[in-house]
Amino acid sequence: MYISDLTQNQMWKEENNRLKRTFKFNDFQEAFAFMTRVAFLAETQQHHPNWSNVYNTVEIELTTHDEGNTITEKDRKLAKAIDAILG
Repeated sequence: MYISDLTQNQMWKEENNRLKRTFKFNDFQEAFAFMTRVAFLAETQQHHPNWSNVYNTVEIELTTHDEGNTITEKDRKLAKAIDAILG
């Protein structure tokens, strides 16, 4: 799976009580494959992202709803696991 240099150099940002990151891929198929992997990962952690996808771009926001919509260790753990998918 190819991920753009821009994405590789980007880190998660804390903004409005959310961890946010944008991922860019070669095409829709690669973006969708990434989302599928993240979906299985999120299910195993029982912590699900807010996200959107337009063609080759996936935007993810993590926040813990049952803790008052704030960033918790659950979000940091999932963000780290998502980063690991990309190698």
